[in-house]
Formats: sequence, C-alpha cells, structure tokens
Amino acid sequence: MEANASVALWIQWLIVQVLVATRLATSSGADCDSFCADFGFSRLPAVASMGQVTFSRFTPNVAAYVPVGTNVSVASNTMSFMVTADQTNAAYNAVNGGYDLAAGVSGCTVMVVANVAGAAGNVEPGTISVISSALAGIDIVSNQLALTGGLDAESDVAFRSRFGNYLASLSKATDIAIGAAVAGIQQDLSYVISENINQAGSMQPGHFVVTVDDGSGTPPASLLGLVQAAVDAVRPVGSSFAVQGPIVLAVNVSMNIVTAAGISHQTVIALVAGAIESYVAGLGVGATLSYTRLAQLAYAASISVTNVSNIMLNGSTSDLAPPLFGVIRIGTVAVA
Repeated sequence: MEANASVALWIQWLIVQVLVATRLATSSGADCDSFCADFGFSRLPAVASMGQVTFSRFTPNVAAYVPVGTNVSVASNTMSFMVTADQTNAAYNAVNGGYDLAAGVSGCTVMVVANVAGAAGNVEPGTISVISSALAGIDIVSNQLALTGGLDAESDVAFRSRFGNYLASLSKATDIAIGAAVAGIQQDLSYVISENINQAGSMQPGHFVVTVDDGSGTPPASLLGLVQAAVDAVRPVGSSFAVQGPIVLAVNVSMNIVTAAGISHQTVIALVAGAIESYVAGLGVGATLSYTRLAQLAYAASISVTNVSNIMLNGSTSDLAPPLFGVIRIGTVAVA
C-alpha cells in the first residue's frame, strides 16, 4: 500500500505539472513562450543601455583618434560598452569611421552602447573608467551622466498581460488595437494616440497622430518606420494617421541638499543627481514632472540627505507640463 501510494503521489505531481504547463496563467519561462508561439506571439527581447562617455588626455599636443567599436568598461570589468557612430557629433569622421581629436583638443564626448543587453548596463555617473581597447593618445574615460535604457527580457507577468491585450485587440480598429501594435515593437515604449487632430495641432476628423518615444526623446527613423507599419496593419479603414517622435522639453533642475556629518557630500550629490536623471528619463509622452517629486527623489537617493531646499524646475517652483505631443527630458542637473 505504501509503495502504491508513493507511485500515485508521483503520478499526481506529474499531472499537476502538465496542468500548470498547459495554461498560460500558470506557465512560466519557456512554457509561456511555447504557448504563445502557437498564436504567432513572442516575448520582447532585452534592450541594451546607451549613453555618453568622454575620452580625455593629459597632453593634447598631437591629434588622436577614437574608432567606432572601441570598448570601455566599469572598474570591475563586469560590464562593457562599445563606441557607436553618431552622425550628429561634430567630431565624427564618417570616412575613417571614428572620432577625431585635433591637436589642442583635450577631450571628446561620444555615444556608447552596452555590449550585453539588459538592465545590468544601466550604470551610475562616474562608474565607467577603463579603456579596454588599445587607444593611442587617450589617457582616461569617464561618464558624467548615467547610462540608461537597458531592460531585461520581458517578464512572464508583462508577457501574459500583453498577450491578453493582443487577443482583445484582434479584428478591432480601436485605440487598444493601435496601442497593442505599438507596444509589440519594443519594450519600454511610451506613446500617446491623439484622435481627430493633425501634427500641427489643428482639428482634422478621421486623422490621428501617434507620438512615440523610446526614452531618448529622439527615437530613430527605423523605429518610427516599424511603428508606422504596425499601426497601418490595424488602423480603421478610411482613416489617416501620422507617426512621430515627441517634442522634447528640456528641464533644468537645481537644488541644495544638506548631508549628514562624516559623509562624502560629493558622493551623495552624485546619487541624488543620478536618481533625478533616471526618473525624468522614465517619464512617458505627455507626462507631467511634479515639483514636489524632486524632494522625494533626493531623500530616497540616500539616507544621508537630511534637508533639501531651493528646488527649481526651469527657474520655477511649480509642476512642469510638456507641450502637445511633448515629452520632458533632462537638460542639466545642478545639486549643491
């Protein structure tokens, strides 16, 4: 009887495992992926973080060159980043495929992207300090601002939630269907659908504008093209639409903080500034920046912050709302 009972319990456990794997609500990991794959629905991949680093040198007597593909990393070498091409940078030389530092120029700020996609690539200011590639004429590298935008692969909870929205939007030319199409392009996209209006802000019945942002404030043309195609597949018949990046409203933040005795004031300043930059970077299209939220961010950044005063948002002491089709992005952060 004991032997048969043990076998029965084992079989019962196998049945439970099968039942768990055959329902999306109780599945996880690869079981979620295989369930949704039958509907042509896939998990959103991880996203690599990106930002700026500055290459500097002590004696800028001769010209130097930073090629695209140069690798830099944090001090512990646990996360590395690669220099990317930036056509808008005045120092970028498309012919040579890199950035030129002329004689007398002590430094150059360039764009980098994490070599490994994921949230681990979101690093704080001042953490990148190692030049991993051989680079003649360059002495140091640093990041004055945090690198942001890195995301791990879509979680099971978010995957299941998006799948439900996907099913609810099928064969429906509604804002939910359009939103599901946009959300299926890439993780962490923020968007606003403005109906019966054109890009100039004037009334235009039957026309809608999709304003989308990937967190940078300037989504690339390739991303806007993907959104355009996705929206076109689900838009109402007889309607017209436009897809655009947001109008960026730069915000300059300043404040004074008091720190506890025996604590490095500069270290706490960096933590507070990083917290503010990360919060503003996460604001979606059309979201308002709350004035009182800044004090909360400062206190939450470090328990060593004992007082916050003289908070200013673009020289004002009130909430900051973006314009139509707008998004708020950080300009400067001055913490003293």
